[in-house]
Amino acid sequence: MCGIVGLFLKNPELDNSLGHLLTPMLVEMTERGPDSAGFAVYGPQPPQARLKYTLSGADGACDWPSLAADLEQLLETEVEYFVRANHAVFILPAQEAQLREFIAAHHPDLHITAIGSQLEIYKDTGLPAGVAARFGLDGMIGSHAIGHTRMATESGISGKHSHPFCSGRDFSLVHNGSLSNHNGVRDKLRHEGVTFDSDNDTEVAARYIAHRLGRGRSLNDALQDALMELDGFYTFAIGSADGFAVLRDSIAAKPAVLAETGDWVAMASEYRALAALPGIEQARIWEPKPATVYSWSHERMARAA
Repeated sequence: MCGIVGLFLKNPELDNSLGHLLTPMLVEMTERGPDSAGFAVYGPQPPQARLKYTLSGADGACDWPSLAADLEQLLETEVEYFVRANHAVFILPAQEAQLREFIAAHHPDLHITAIGSQLEIYKDTGLPAGVAARFGLDGMIGSHAIGHTRMATESGISGKHSHPFCSGRDFSLVHNGSLSNHNGVRDKLRHEGVTFDSDNDTEVAARYIAHRLGRGRSLNDALQDALMELDGFYTFAIGSADGFAVLRDSIAAKPAVLAETGDWVAMASEYRALAALPGIEQARIWEPKPATVYSWSHERMARAA
């Protein structure tokens, strides 16, 4: 049993409060998943033509300055980075394939948790309150975020196996539930050249949807494809550079609740995670329907304005 949360800020004046609002939401899910937690934050963009690469050193002993020096030599450019606990975010040119190859060859103990112009992913073992405090979630800024607290049922207990999963630039996914055919889907994706970082079934869902997006499908269409291909009981919360989406399977056995005001959209596995949000008393609150894609984007909001 796991717990998921998501928050999409429609009012940019709230961006400075994103982490402050998400932290109690994630902590409220503690009883649903006591072994690990994580969150994906869509924050400020780096300078033009650069991406954020979030790296995790599971044992916390990584020599980040030495790695930065190695990357400067490899990429022949100045490297910026900042450290949060056992993770570091490097601001680098968009040379993803070269970086992945270098990390795998020279720093196999490191794990790339996220790549994107806005996305940062932090995840580790421990209770949500401890993980949130360790990485300073309360003070993070951004436009939207998703979070997860996990009770492992199908893979190892580690930061690498924890949610969220990033399977493409600025694409992240968290999952409450279980996929029954993830091994078969994983094999099909591997046959098409997709690689995996873990044996977690949620990573299969993330890789599948990202693969469909890479084939030119819209997010809505890719999620409709997932309903046909991914078998099991699940609720997905998904983040992209511009927006946020929620999907439940056709049976919808896993709990989920959505709430929306003029300032924000939020979802969680249980209502109690939403109860402290500002303006919740005036929010429209509903249970998302089975096999129905719910999505919000800043671009759509701008067009409607």
